Amino acid sequence: MRIPTTMIVMALVLAAGAGCNKGSESAKPALAMQETKKEAKTPDVEAREVGKVVTTASGLQYEVLMEGSGASPTATDSVTVHYRGTLTNGTEFDSSYKRGQPATFPLNRVIAGWTEGLQLMKEGAKFRFTIPSKLGYGPRGMPPTIPADATLVFEVELIKVNR
Repeated sequence: MRIPTTMIVMALVLAAGAGCNKGSESAKPALAMQETKKEAKTPDVEAREVGKVVTTASGLQYEVLMEGSGASPTATDSVTVHYRGTLTNGTEFDSSYKRGQPATFPLNRVIAGWTEGLQLMKEGAKFRFTIPSKLGYGPRGMPPTIPADATLVFEVELIKVNR
């Protein structure tokens, strides 16, 4: 059964609001995210090489498919993106490309893997993220589309940072 896209986007927002980025539990991931962001901002030509998979301290994996040249978002910015989300077996659960319309949402209201990953990008960039369960929906999943403890794969194109 295919879940309507608005439900997936709302689930991303609700997952963040339900605890992915709140309370004392989020203090450590937020700190790790800031440290990871600082590490990613250091000039490391090898790490930013197109096609190379890099793993951050939190366990997020990213691959630069295309570098961008615009602004990078902060955790409190809103972003406009095109994306495709799949499970590791290739099952697609959401795609703004299929809808023919990009999505806009605040980075501090989505799953932690998106909040961390999008901050590594610049406008115009396209990345592939492999998001471990702890940075996604965790043990609760998002039935019936996303099972418990699922690793998620997203191809994301950052179109615009909305400040």
